[in-house]
Amino acid sequence: MIKPEKRDEIIRAAMELIAEHGFHGAPMALVAERAGVAAGTIYRYFESKDDLIRETHAHVEARILAALTEDYPAARPVRDRFLHIGRKLVEYFIASPMEFRFMEQFFDSPFGAAHRREKLFGKKEKSIIFKLFDEALEQRIVKDLPLPVLCALTFGPLVDVCRDHNLEFVVLDDVLIDRTVAACWDGVKR
Repeated sequence: MIKPEKRDEIIRAAMELIAEHGFHGAPMALVAERAGVAAGTIYRYFESKDDLIRETHAHVEARILAALTEDYPAARPVRDRFLHIGRKLVEYFIASPMEFRFMEQFFDSPFGAAHRREKLFGKKEKSIIFKLFDEALEQRIVKDLPLPVLCALTFGPLVDVCRDHNLEFVVLDDVLIDRTVAACWDGVKR
């Protein structure tokens, strides 16, 4: 019988170790030790380390999506929805530095590249962010740039300021978060 709490502990342990030490610094034996399970137990829940990494990402991504869509103003204009998503993303990442570091590790790896490629060009459903930019492009609200460029010009800087906040280079209070997210929108609007 598979116990969800053991699976969750393994995912938590993998996320923490990968965030702290990278993929190579998180061998399965260490993940098992941190999760408080026998090394072989992991393989009852995950086929391989790659599977564990992908499932850990899916778990964190689901939590982020839940935060982004909380009180989502679906009927509001594109700009308002962008500001909402940007603010929620920054708030989430500064409140969850371990998950933020895991996501940085994931997206700076071949796992992240494959995931983004599939979201952009594959059969996976596009993210809320990609859908929002598709709508903005269709309505000619933003500059006519490829989707990856729009994301880089808007969410790239937001990720950077979250990192700087977590490193204590800057303090992101509510006013600065709003100003920063608005500046990212201003960079791509027509």
